[in-house]
Amino acid sequence: MAYVDGFVTPVPKKKLEAYERMSRKAGKVWRDHGALEFRECVADDVKWGKRTSFRARLSRSPRDRVLSLHLVQVARPTRDRVNARVMKDKRLRQQ
Repeated sequence: MAYVDGFVTPVPKKKLEAYERMSRKAGKVWRDHGALEFRECVADDVKWGKRTSFRARLSRSPRDRVLSLHLVQVARPTRDRVNARVMKDKRLRQQ
């Protein structure tokens, strides 16, 4: 059975383009180091909910977009090795 990390984060609409560029680069780095899948999803038409809405829980503004990331690895030990390599990868350092 595969091991999956999942994250949910709000991103201001005006910063989506920069976030998408960073995400494409990060996805390549994770796959280069052994991740099976790196999938970023944007919820751009999700309505505000009262109890179970990611958007209501995470967003500070109606202009924010909620993104979810799913990283799929072979197994937990593989995930730990891949993440350690990714964190040292110079391609993800700020320039």
